[in-house]
Amino acid sequence: MNLHVIIGEDDYLVAEAAKRIIGDGVGLEVVDSNTATNEELQLKDLRAVEESIMTPPFFDPKKTTWWKNVHFLPGGGRGKGEGDSSSRVSEAVKEALLAFAKRLAGAPPPDNQHVILSGPKLLTTSVFAKTLAPCAEMIIFEKPKRAGDVAEEALARVLERAEAMGLKFAPGAAERFVARVGGDTRSIVNELGKLRDYLGGEKRAIAGADIDELTSPGVGVEPVMWAVTDAISARDAARALQAVAPFEGENGYAVMMTTLVEKHLRQLVELKAAAEVGQFDAAAANMPPWAARKMQGALRNWTLNELRVSRMRFLALRERCVVSSGGNLDAAVTIELVRALSRGTAARPAQKNSYGK
Repeated sequence: MNLHVIIGEDDYLVAEAAKRIIGDGVGLEVVDSNTATNEELQLKDLRAVEESIMTPPFFDPKKTTWWKNVHFLPGGGRGKGEGDSSSRVSEAVKEALLAFAKRLAGAPPPDNQHVILSGPKLLTTSVFAKTLAPCAEMIIFEKPKRAGDVAEEALARVLERAEAMGLKFAPGAAERFVARVGGDTRSIVNELGKLRDYLGGEKRAIAGADIDELTSPGVGVEPVMWAVTDAISARDAARALQAVAPFEGENGYAVMMTTLVEKHLRQLVELKAAAEVGQFDAAAANMPPWAARKMQGALRNWTLNELRVSRMRFLALRERCVVSSGGNLDAAVTIELVRALSRGTAARPAQKNSYGK
């Protein structure tokens, strides 16, 4: 088949699939609809694609027309009434797309021409998709629906790309990389490249410290969530203070941070209690295996009593932050972080009149 439809929100995977078809790039013509945000521009791009397809290669032995970033395919928009007007697809564009699909289905590209159509989303049950499916190679990069599946897929992708670059991870470091960088392939490749350049010719595994020092959060990753909870799991006060520093002073900081820390401590309490009676696997049954291993390692840094006391102190502080705007609540968060993560001090019971009360 010389007609190829490539759909996926991970633009790196889409580009890789297209490049395998394009090969050496001889006779390539590209129409990029990334900025086609209205009917006029979308129809203009469609006409440009049709003109390219109708013009056979003259001097080159082959020709490839790649229509990329087509975000206005059926199922690709947000729907009527959602988002701004640029996210909606007009009836004229819908009709033109369907007519385009019917023309391609009725007259597929000749042997010396390829047509690639790529975009982030396509409703596979739409008339447009069903018209093209019998005569096209359909490459669909589906996004996992469950959070656990997303993490597992990201971990597999990281290990695959690392191996291709000649890299390997120390135990637990690959999971740490996924937690920090996320599952976006372009981000994974970029951050692995930084680690490869840093290691140079050294034949050693990537350690967690290397990841903390060199990598940046990938597309769609909220850094505070992973940086803070990782520091708590490691019981590293210095790392925790460094992780929260960029967010201090923001509106609602104390409520947000105490909620985050209390939730993570609560999870550690539940897992630690289960582990002490030999029920860790049952308690972690709904967690991705890599996340369960990570949490199991974190439990070694705490006693159950330390976790319970720290969690109750953050629960009390969160309640205070919710009902009160007085006092230096941001400083109180810092005090509790240091108290909880300093070994040997977290199990001390709460004192009366703390924070001046």
